[in-house]
Amino acid sequence: MSLRRIFLLPATVVTAVLFLAPLAIVLAYSLMTRGPYGGQGAPWTLENYQRFFDPLYGEILLRSIWMALETTVLCLVLGFPLAWFIARAGKRRELYLQLVMLPFWTSFLVRTYAWVFLLRDTGLFNTILLSSGIISTPLPLLYNHGAVLLGLVYCSLPLAVLPIYSTLERLDYSLVEAAADLGARPFATFREVVIPVSAPGLRAAAFLVFIPALGTYLTSDLLGGGGTILIGNLVQNQFTSARDWPFGAAASLILMAVVLGGMKLATRKDEELL
Repeated sequence: MSLRRIFLLPATVVTAVLFLAPLAIVLAYSLMTRGPYGGQGAPWTLENYQRFFDPLYGEILLRSIWMALETTVLCLVLGFPLAWFIARAGKRRELYLQLVMLPFWTSFLVRTYAWVFLLRDTGLFNTILLSSGIISTPLPLLYNHGAVLLGLVYCSLPLAVLPIYSTLERLDYSLVEAAADLGARPFATFREVVIPVSAPGLRAAAFLVFIPALGTYLTSDLLGGGGTILIGNLVQNQFTSARDWPFGAAASLILMAVVLGGMKLATRKDEELL
């Protein structure tokens, strides 16, 4: 055995134990049949995969993809100016980075519940609007598409800022100044100089935001209620209230395949552009 294989052996064992083995268990469950009382067992079948292609579940998957795309676009649009500001902040750069990472010091569940208290009918926003006389009845800020999108963007924005910042920090600003000296307008400089340099960070940020947003279930459950069912909620419900582990396992594997396929297509497209 070569020295390279010896050094890779621990990582291979850890990957096999912590990833491949659980994945094999999920695959086995997805091929089982749900029992009449919530159990699972023989006969082996592909019915769980066929069942997923019902229009109802297809609509949930498309809704989840659209929600993840919206979250990704908003995080990139909001995160890029912030990352640029931090990269150009000089001595205060470390302070601003700590402020970006500050939400990670608090539980994700607590941060999501905070938005529930802010957006509900008796929450801070409606209370201020009612007391100021701007509105006469509380606005429906909670349990809708907008509330879920707001929660996802809030929780995912730091994940977009950090990789973009890491690329902008290495940007040689003399290139921007040279473009301006040669007569390039700000937008042309941004398009031809800044974007190509920050492309790896933008791509990494898009993946870091899109993948968790696609599989989310806690944010949509707390902020969307029963009106916003995403694919993550579907999988979670199958393993809990519905007690249909085979279908839940099949749905989770299909979701994984969609994510891997999307990443493969995005990477291939980017490589062709380069």
